[in-house]
Order: sequence, then structure tokens, then C-alpha cells
Amino acid sequence: MRQPDLRGLPGVTLKPAVQVHRRVAEVGREAWDACAGNPAYAGNPFVRYDFLDSLEAASCAVERTGWGPQHLSVEDGKGRVAAVMPLYLKSHSQGEYIFDHAWADAYERAGGRYYPKLLSAAPFTPATGPRLLVRPDVDAEAARGLLIGGAVTLCERYGASSLHVNFPTQDEWRWMGGHGLALREGQQYHWQNRGYATFDDFLAALSSGRRKTIRRERRDAQADLEIHAITGADLTEDHWDAFFAFYMDTGSRKWGRPYLSRPFFSLLGERMADRVLLIMARRDGRWIAGALNLIGDDCLYGRNWGCLEEVPFLHFELCYYQAIEWAIGRGLARVEAGAQGEHKIARGYLPAPVYSAHYIADPALRGPVEQFVMREREGVEAQMEWLAEEYSPFREGEA
Repeated sequence: MRQPDLRGLPGVTLKPAVQVHRRVAEVGREAWDACAGNPAYAGNPFVRYDFLDSLEAASCAVERTGWGPQHLSVEDGKGRVAAVMPLYLKSHSQGEYIFDHAWADAYERAGGRYYPKLLSAAPFTPATGPRLLVRPDVDAEAARGLLIGGAVTLCERYGASSLHVNFPTQDEWRWMGGHGLALREGQQYHWQNRGYATFDDFLAALSSGRRKTIRRERRDAQADLEIHAITGADLTEDHWDAFFAFYMDTGSRKWGRPYLSRPFFSLLGERMADRVLLIMARRDGRWIAGALNLIGDDCLYGRNWGCLEEVPFLHFELCYYQAIEWAIGRGLARVEAGAQGEHKIARGYLPAPVYSAHYIADPALRGPVEQFVMREREGVEAQMEWLAEEYSPFREGEA
């Protein structure tokens, strides 16, 4: 991949070298967050130092689990970190939510070796956010070019099959497409705040049938339960003990082996309490279910859910309706409720695009992948439009 010409660029001068770090701690909180804290990123919590370091410190995103950190950094002329890229050497495709298993199977059947591969992402997190993190006083074009060029060089050095950048921003996605990466598009379901002052205002925008259904679901879910929204200093280890039991029960049934360890949740509470929202349900003094959300500057991100007792519609109440109500109360622009689930449409979460970009080293695989993602994009865009038209719960003119 062609390296950018750094001569004559305005502002901060960058060193034309990229450094590799086996732990985010090697970069350091201050230096990393000087890049991740760029105001353009709207306070995305998943690329902050504390989130990524907690995953490593709790042995979730480490070599042993198939997530070997290979974070990249670029320095300015004074030796200060000017840009960073979260990057992992992967030995599998688990915990990514952008699915490339079919690519891996096809390549290995043809005699290739798909793993290891390189992945830029927030581990275990299907949420859009910046992947090429640039200090606000640094030329983004130059820094991005160095980071992507460094990642491709690292791919070649390790003999990795590919480089994948999952859930980047749309701007980054388009930029990477302009620099030769194959562009893939998927869909999630997001709720948008259209200036609602209350949850009832949101309901008023829906068809009468959907309003009645949602009110009934909320009434049935809340019967004989206490619902608590817990954040900041109110979070305790008792809350995390209860939530981890929910997480393990759901994770064991869905994935076989949950990705996150109990120490991770304690670290999250210690380091990012003001960015955490736990919505928990309690019956007769006993916690029975909960949903974990992280808080951005303009978005509430739904992450994990679990329960020890099956209650009709409680999943919808804790994960969707309580999240909407909380976001309205804080003036947040949207709620992203995680991966998959067409059932979210009826509850106000409409189709929204998510993105990934891919560099395939072997031309024999690169061509078929490029053709596949091009056809896939067309299908995804058509499906999103159809779903919104056919199943939107909003009154005409409101969506």
C-alpha cells in the first residue's frame, strides 16, 4: 500500500514510522486518550484506554484467548503519540460480529491458511466507532495513511491472510475504500431520538396498535418487579456479582464459552462507572435480570443481557424500553441495541447500516471477496429499505 507524501502538510509533523505495542498500557492512558478523546468521536467509550486496558488486564483480549494485541501508534516530530489504532492478531473469528467464517472455510479448502489474521476493532463489541484515532491537532489524512500502511505491512510480516477493520465510522469506511480496501456493509437496529421529551411522546409517534402493544408489554414485564437504573457511584460489587451470573447463564447458552471474565466487570466499574448504566430487575429483594449499557456523549450502547428467571417481555423492557426512556431523559440522540434482531423494529429500532473494511493479502482470495461484498452491499441496502417500509411501527410521516 502506498505511503502518503508527508511533505508540505500543515500543522503537526509526523514521523514516517509506525510502532507496534503488545499492550495498550505500553502507549499509556494519557497518550492513547489524547487520540481517542478527539471531539469528533462523540465520547465513544469502546475506544478509550480504560475499556481496552480492562479487557487486557482481565485476560479477555490477550494472546491466550486468540486476541493478541498489536496496537499501532504514530508519533509527531516531538516524539508525542499523534495517532493510534487498536489492532489484534486473531487465531479465530469469534467475538467479532462481522462474520467471515465462510471466507476462512473457502480459503482453507483451497489450500490456504486464513489464520492468523489482523483485526482492528473494539473486542466483543458490535458498535460503530473510530478505528483510526487521531489527535485533533494532527492531519487526519496523513495519520490514517500511516496507520493503515503500518497495519498492511504488519500483515505481511506475520504472514497473516488479511486485515479487517470492523465497525468503523462511515467516514473512515469511505476513506479506506478510497485506499484500496474492500468495503462491506451490514445492518443493525437503532432507535433515534426525534426530539422526544418523554417516553409517551415517543409512543405518540407510533401507530395505535404498536402503542397498545408496547404499553401491555411494559405492564406485564414490570408486574411484581422493581426496575433500577444504576450508574456512577451507585454501582457496587454486589451489582456486578448479580450481573455476571446473568451474563454467564445467557453466554453459556448462546456461545458455549462467554468472552468476558468476572474481573473485567469490576475493572469497568472502577474505571468507567460514569460511562456504565446497569438496568436491573429485582423480585422480593433478589436480582433476577439485568442489561449492561455503556454511555457515549450522544448515544446509549446496549451491550449484554441476562436473566435467571424467565419473565414475559422483560428482555424488551430492560434492553429496549428502559434504554429509550433513559436516553430521552438525558437528551441522547440514539440507542444502539447491539447485533441482530428484526423483532427490534416493532419496538422503534429501525434498520441502520454498519460497516467493515478488508484487505486480503492473497489475490486468489481477494478477487472473490471483493465481488462478494459488492453484491452483499446491494442486498443489504435493499433489505434495509424494505424492512423500514414494511414493518416500521411509526405513523406515516413520523419515521
